[in-house]
Amino acid sequence: IAREPGSGDHKYTRGYVAVLAGEMPGASALTAVAALRAGAGYVRLIGQHVAGMPHAVVQGPGDPEALLADARIGAVALGPGFGRGADAARLLDMAIASGRPLVLDADALIAGRIPAGAILTPHEGEFARLFPALTGSKVEKARAAAAQSGAVIVYKGPDTVVAAPGGRAAIAPPAPHWLASAGTGDVLTGVIAAQRAAGLQPFEAACAGVWLHGRAAERAGPGLIADDLIAHL
Repeated sequence: IAREPGSGDHKYTRGYVAVLAGEMPGASALTAVAALRAGAGYVRLIGQHVAGMPHAVVQGPGDPEALLADARIGAVALGPGFGRGADAARLLDMAIASGRPLVLDADALIAGRIPAGAILTPHEGEFARLFPALTGSKVEKARAAAAQSGAVIVYKGPDTVVAAPGGRAAIAPPAPHWLASAGTGDVLTGVIAAQRAAGLQPFEAACAGVWLHGRAAERAGPGLIADDLIAHL
């Protein structure tokens, strides 16, 4: 897990996460608040304003391209509730062009544009669409996908596997089955982004995020919804 802040830290050294909002702003709101609760010092939600958000999440007008050019950004999270239209494609292009570390989920995966060094978080269906030709065990497929794409793969499910392009792989401790609920993947995206922004390398950030996500679910208990999960981070 990203280190505990020290006396010399400030909000930007703890990690600046930019979250790109899309057609379903509630999903990106979950990602943004999760990033804050998982340790990020500064989170900006770029795109349409979402009512009811914690005041600590920075919102407001601004050109997305200019905002993404901020060198202090440690990770950009996008995909939850993103949509697949022209606006979403334009924002994805901007995020890739920014050169910032990326955590991609949901609709951002469907586009099929995978920059090397990114962290991808596909569930079973998304993985099959991204890497249809891969066969073997889940670990074998995750490793092959990471090698093929140059990205860290978080192959989600009851037996989540994290794989890096160099061949490393980790199998997550069993997580509660009640994580099978809408929005919990959006939360995971924010948690991983916070770890990446804090300075962890992609593989370590993904492993730390998956671990935190599962342990928070244990604390939340059966019947959780994604909002509850955030409260237990």
